[in-house]
Formats: sequence, C-alpha cells, structure tokens
Amino acid sequence: MSIKSQKDFASGLMFAVTGAVFAWNSASGYTVGSAAQMGPGYFPLVLGLVLVMLGGFIMFFSLVVETPDGGVIGELAWRPLFCILGANVLFGVLLGGLSSLGLPSMGLIAAIYALCGLSLMADTTGFTLRRWLVLSSVLAAGSYLVFIKMLNLQMPVWPAFLNLY
Repeated sequence: MSIKSQKDFASGLMFAVTGAVFAWNSASGYTVGSAAQMGPGYFPLVLGLVLVMLGGFIMFFSLVVETPDGGVIGELAWRPLFCILGANVLFGVLLGGLSSLGLPSMGLIAAIYALCGLSLMADTTGFTLRRWLVLSSVLAAGSYLVFIKMLNLQMPVWPAFLNLY
C-alpha cells in the first residue's frame, strides 16, 4: 500500500504522536479515575486518545484516497513558523513577566497586541496597521470580557507599573 497524500500522512502522524504523548503523560503522571469520578488525568487522557484516533483516520485516508498532485510536502516555510511560535512565546513572557531578567508583567492587553503584531508578520501579503489594530482590539476586548469579566480570572490586565485595577 502506497502513500497517496504525503501531507495528509504527515499531519495524521503528527496528530497521532502528539495524542499518544499526551495520553501517556496524563495516564502516568496523574490519577485518571473513572467516568463517574474523573481525576485530573481523565480529560487529557481522553483528549489524547481522540487525537490518536483522528490521526489514525487521517493516515488511513492518506493511504486510500487519491490526490491530484500526490500531496507532496513542499519546503518548510520558516518565516511563518518562527513568527507564530515567537508570538506565542512573546505572549507568555509579556503576560507573566520574566523576573529573572527584571521584566515586569505587561498585562493581557499589551500581550495580545504584541501577539497579533508578530503573528501578522507571518502573512506573506504584508503587515498593515489597520489589520493589526482591528484584530488586536477585537481579540483584546473579547478576551477581557470572557476571561476577566465573565470567568473572573485573576491575571494582570494592564502593565504592572501602571497599578490600574
């Protein structure tokens, strides 16, 4: 049996391996419990197993369904990869601060604006100020409403040096 879509096979393999690692880690690191009394490892275990099944289905269809170009994997897009991964790291650093370097928390709003700015640089069509402001403002307002107002999560919203509450 030959692989008819390399892209689908690679993505299915990625899903299956990621799901297996999550399932194994949750089963070995936490108490799983049962469906009636779920432990802290139950949900990650089930989610990991669902991810393994999804990966299996995708890999199966990559072996059975014919694609016009063979689903050949092209060269790796380095710029989008580094921009998206860097944006997530930057978001975490700005949200929580980095005490080892003396960087205080910049809060949720500044972290979202930085996340959106770096993420938009991954787009090949180019970064525009209008897209950045609209995307960041909508995401910041929605995140503030959901996480701060509705869920009452305790996280810094504004930079620590402003002392706004």
